[in-house]
Order: sequence, then C-alpha cells, then structure tokens
Amino acid sequence: MSYRNFVFENNDGVATIRLNDPEKLNALTFETYGDLEKIFAELAHDDTVKVVVLTGTGKGFCSGGSVNDIIGPLLKMRADELYKFTRTTCNVVKNMRDLKKPIIAAINGIAAGAGAMLMLAADLRIFSDKARAAFLFVKVGLSGADMGALYLLPRIVGLGRATELVYFGDTIDAHEAYRIGLANRVVPGDTLMEEAYKWAKRLKDGPQYALGVTKALLEHEANVDLETALEMEARAQARCMETPDFIEGYSAFVEKRPLRFNRG
Repeated sequence: MSYRNFVFENNDGVATIRLNDPEKLNALTFETYGDLEKIFAELAHDDTVKVVVLTGTGKGFCSGGSVNDIIGPLLKMRADELYKFTRTTCNVVKNMRDLKKPIIAAINGIAAGAGAMLMLAADLRIFSDKARAAFLFVKVGLSGADMGALYLLPRIVGLGRATELVYFGDTIDAHEAYRIGLANRVVPGDTLMEEAYKWAKRLKDGPQYALGVTKALLEHEANVDLETALEMEARAQARCMETPDFIEGYSAFVEKRPLRFNRG
C-alpha cells in the first residue's frame, strides 16, 4: 500500500501507520482523510495484519485539520459539500472502531482537534511524556460533537471530564491525560515506539478471534441494557469456545507451558 501523507508498513503482522507531514505537525488534508478512511476499511480484509500502531513523524502526532488545505476551502463550500466532508471524517472513526483488530495510538507530540479524535478512536493510547492533547472544536466556532467525540470521550474519561475538555478546549499534558484515564500509559519519549511495539507484539501473539469479539462487544454493550449485553456475551463466548485458540489456552494451562496460538 502506498499513500502520500502517511507511511504504511507491515512488519510480521504489526502494521504501522505513521502520519508524515512533520513540518505541519502532521496536519490532515482532504486527501489524508480519504486515505485514512480507505486504509482502515481495507485492513479489515487483510489477514496479514493483526495489530495496528498509529503514530506521527517528528514532533507532533497530529495537529488536526490543515488551516490552509481544509479550513479555508470549507468556508467556500455548499451545505451538501460540507456534509460530504464531515461524513468522510466520521467514516475514518467508524472504520477504526469497526476494525476487529487492536489499534494502539502512540502519541509522540500534540494531538489536537481531529488529531485528538484519531487518538481517541484507537483502542489503547500510549503517551510520550512530551505529548499533549486538546479537543479544540468549540474554540474555533464548531460543535464539540465532531468525529464521534461526544460518543467516545465520555466513555473513556466520564461525562464531567469530557464536558470540560470539549467546552474549554484546553490543552492537557500527558500526565493529566493519564490521571483522567485518557492515556493508558505515559513513557519517556525515546522509548515510546518500543513500548507501543511491545504491546502490539503481545496482542499479535494473542487469540485474534477472541480479541476481535472483545473489541466489538466493548463497542456495542455500552448502548444496550444488561439483559441484551448478557445475551450478546453468552453467544460470543460460546462461539469462542468452539475455536482452536480456546483449546490451546486450556492445553497450555494443563501442560504448564507457554501459549502457542496458531497465527496461520
């Protein structure tokens, strides 16, 4: 796969998507949004990829939509064109959340606006100790409801914290992100990718079907009542019990040996 605004690599099942416009802190363009929408859809059908790591080149993770390449042109668009654009941005998040493979965001620098949403749409977030995050939408006269922010953010940090973040748009540092639950871990900047790939390898070597089911149910169960959630889990767990990975998990435990999941 070849893309203009990010680098894609697949190293033995761990795919890296590295936003690649460091001079602009990896600001997003119309083309980047389209490519991100496409690649996360394609990865759903790529059996060679088990885990995805999303990061940025240089000092920034992603500074959001490019002022010159996106914000300016948006001011001249008709209503139908504006909706087509916002639907594309939302499809990026939809495809990330629909992907039944773990996504790890390695936040190497500022994650602002739409960049914060790419981070939020990942399953796990590892921050460099120099990283920062800001949900800037209201600050520029837009709704805080952008790219799924008001769906995802309260589920991660709680309604009160989410409201504060989107109302004020203040920038928070890595340690505050960790304190409120936005960051899963904070590490020194020079070890960020090493730590991200450690997690990615653990997930790659894990039971892929079970991880996919777990991600799907994490997404869906928050929106149903308990009985519906229990029924979903009962059916999902019964399916997992029919897989070779479940047999291997039992065998390894009984035989007191390391797990050897078939990655075939």
